[in-house]
Amino acid sequence: MTKKEEIKTENQKKDNKQSLDNQNKKKKKTVIASKREKDEVKTNKIKEEKAQGSKEIKSQDLSKKENKEVKSVKDQSKKIEVNEKQTNEKSKELNKNKLQLTPEKKEKKIESTSSVVENSRKKSRSSESNDQNGDSGEFIEKLVSINRVAKVVKGGRRFSFAALVVVGDGNGMVGHGKGKAKEVPEAIKKAGDEARNNMIRVPLRQGRTLHHDIEGRFDSGIVYLRSAPSGTGVIAGGPMRAVFEALGIQDIVAKSVGTSNPHNMVRATFEALKSSSSPKIIAMRRGLKINDITKRRKTSSVNTGNVDVKN
Repeated sequence: MTKKEEIKTENQKKDNKQSLDNQNKKKKKTVIASKREKDEVKTNKIKEEKAQGSKEIKSQDLSKKENKEVKSVKDQSKKIEVNEKQTNEKSKELNKNKLQLTPEKKEKKIESTSSVVENSRKKSRSSESNDQNGDSGEFIEKLVSINRVAKVVKGGRRFSFAALVVVGDGNGMVGHGKGKAKEVPEAIKKAGDEARNNMIRVPLRQGRTLHHDIEGRFDSGIVYLRSAPSGTGVIAGGPMRAVFEALGIQDIVAKSVGTSNPHNMVRATFEALKSSSSPKIIAMRRGLKINDITKRRKTSSVNTGNVDVKN
């Protein structure tokens, strides 16, 4: 065989293979299409059956609901009739009782109502008095200073408020605290809570002034406190006045020599008050009686007065 004949036979073989492949592909496509059609028919049948079943169920539910509503309406109507009968019977009984009431019974009724009213008034008065007593037992809170501060962050500045508060009971107990928050009321509340937790007891002379002169220092704050006779009043400035009013001091002379920063002034006054003492404390420390110490105070004051007269 020549080369041309071999080439022709090979080409014929290739063409036969391609035709067979095409026929097989067509057969597969037809089979797949038939399967899809069968599946679609089945799914449509199932959907129709479900729809019919759901319609039947809905109709049954509706009939049940209607029956329940009818029953509930009937029950309500019965209850209403029973209540009407009971109210009619009660009204008849009340009318009979009103007709049978004698003037003596009427007077007794009036007296009982008046006594109830008086008791309620007495209770309200007692509750008001208790509230007043409770308010008097509370602490005196003084706001010394409030300052807006800023924290520098990547996005800018975040502002918040710092508060300095002094709290006292007006009878020898006092404390101070500081608080910081984004809003003013929260800052004041925090400072007040801190002040209540850090209170100190200060001995007072006759509950109105200090027993002796004191000097207090904190950082650059320097404070001088002097006891004063009755009628002097509180001679003090700014933050120190708030401390003395919360403490309950009525007569005092105070001077701040150092800084005017309220935080340092308040701390300096507290350092001074911590160092204050009384004849009772000194007597306990020395093992003496209180009269011995008070006598010495009186004699020293008399001697100083005599020296001034001679001069």
